[in-house]
Amino acid sequence: MLGFLISVVVIAISLLIISKLPLGVEVDNPWVALIAGAIIGAFNGIWGLFPGWFRTANALLSLGLIPLIGSIIVFGLAAWLVEGFRLRWGIGSAILGAIALSIVNSILFFILRQTGLVAI
Repeated sequence: MLGFLISVVVIAISLLIISKLPLGVEVDNPWVALIAGAIIGAFNGIWGLFPGWFRTANALLSLGLIPLIGSIIVFGLAAWLVEGFRLRWGIGSAILGAIALSIVNSILFFILRQTGLVAI
């Protein structure tokens, strides 16, 4: 449960960072980012229920296309469900936002792992 809460906060911070970039992703305030982070984290958690070999096989066979499309769909779904979280350019913003979210999340989790705040 603590891991999920940390993930939600990191995703929310990532969304706030991404909203400052010219990608067409708009977040009204930190509470909206937190709610959107919870939705994105929950959908990512559902993907995490699949066995590791299944996720790896899908990623390898599709050259990463299936996880990317899943991330884009989850990002767009979160924007559709949360009022105050908007994609200015529709699918283009969803694509750019999902890729940026992945990069910023990776950087933030790397920093957290290096400082010892998150277990490896």
